[in-house]
Amino acid sequence: MNPVLSHYQVAPLLKAERPSTISCSFDLGLSNIDVDLSADGLHYPDFAPVAWGDLEKIVGEENGVFELFDDGEIQKVSTFSEELQRSYSLFPTLSAPTMLVSGITMHRIVNTDPHKDTLAKIKAFGGPPTGRVLDTTMGLGYTAIQASRTAQSVTTIELDPAVVEICRLNPWSQGLFENENIERRLGHAWDVIEEFPDHSFSTITHDPPMFNMAGELYSLEFYKELYRLLGRKGRLFHYIGNPNSKSGAKVTRGVVRRLQEAGFKRVQAREQAFGVLAIK
Repeated sequence: MNPVLSHYQVAPLLKAERPSTISCSFDLGLSNIDVDLSADGLHYPDFAPVAWGDLEKIVGEENGVFELFDDGEIQKVSTFSEELQRSYSLFPTLSAPTMLVSGITMHRIVNTDPHKDTLAKIKAFGGPPTGRVLDTTMGLGYTAIQASRTAQSVTTIELDPAVVEICRLNPWSQGLFENENIERRLGHAWDVIEEFPDHSFSTITHDPPMFNMAGELYSLEFYKELYRLLGRKGRLFHYIGNPNSKSGAKVTRGVVRRLQEAGFKRVQAREQAFGVLAIK
């Protein structure tokens, strides 16, 4: 994949002396390399110089991540889904980027960051995921990648091919394509899970879009399918949203009730992870 930059990486370059050599990350904080700065701009190895005007553009768009091309041009990492009529773009943080879905951030970023948010979801299980794991809604793939560190295998489902396109440009999502124990399925979670036999998974992570965007993924019928897929004592973490907000509290009450109706014997609040843990 091509190098990518956000204002977090570029702002120090604009303040540096010219000419000079400076350390910079081109994978949103995962690693650093030394690059040269000159009157022509930024010199990334084997690329044409990136002009100072373009670097200033990156700093000016604090909500964007930009891909660098070998001719020195830059382009914002974004796309539009004709299928779902949604826009997607990477949104930078000091850690892993999140994704803007029609202007709404996919991860929590207030007093946390997408990486910490992911770790909180994994911690909510009460122990590292093992065995076969199902991730019902892939997104940028952070949960699937983290779960794959300890699980035997992870199956992750994504509805929109446009999201996969964004993932291929995101350095923090590369585990989706590199980790051999992650299987990606494309389609609606409702349809895809019908293909799996009973008791297929030991752990399920369910992190759907907001209720008003994907109400079917909060339904009793869908929860019954998740119950069917879990083995004995299987665990389901369901991300819902801020349980202390008016809307979050209302959705949480409905989720807990329907999970119990679906057969889950224990449904426990996991407030730090903004969700609930349901145990079969």
